[in-house]
Amino acid sequence: MLEIGWFSAKLFLKGKLLRDPIYFVQRTAIATLVGSLLLVLFAQADIPFWLPITLSSLMTGMIMPFLLKDFKMK
Repeated sequence: MLEIGWFSAKLFLKGKLLRDPIYFVQRTAIATLVGSLLLVLFAQADIPFWLPITLSSLMTGMIMPFLLKDFKMK
């Protein structure tokens, strides 16, 4: 398993892993923005801070498959 991760990291650093890196960066930025916005909105409520972190992480993880459904690797 570590070999697969190391091989993928080497391909990524060489620029040979992703077909369209701009698409990947855009979608990741959108998910990060949505997750940060949710965290800020949930943190405004009078609840323990671990709950907004958990909720925003869960919701961000739920939207990632939809954002990266057309993601292609070489």
